[in-house]
Amino acid sequence: MLPENITAIVTRNERWSGNAASEPYEAGWAREAVVFVRALKAPQGEQPRLRAEISPDGMRWIPEGTEAAMPVERDGVAALRLAHFGNWLRIAADFPPGSEATLLVTIHLKA
Repeated sequence: MLPENITAIVTRNERWSGNAASEPYEAGWAREAVVFVRALKAPQGEQPRLRAEISPDGMRWIPEGTEAAMPVERDGVAALRLAHFGNWLRIAADFPPGSEATLLVTIHLKA
């Protein structure tokens, strides 16, 4: 039997600044996830670290523990590999004042 796979686009051409997060995705059926974050434009200012967040209900979020450096140039890509994430998953970052990035965030899930 072939494993079930899906790619979900949870952020497309969005400008992130301040406290930002992707749309949540219900992924409880999957056993592993890889999240790709691509900078669609040259980021402005100091870039924060990306963090994976998990939730029991899609409303209250806690850091999962996985982090990655934000892409610092146009078309730069960051990846976060995740397992044991429960049901709800998203990516978040806290930008310092004057910093921003325009991103594409995709979650790749495998059963």
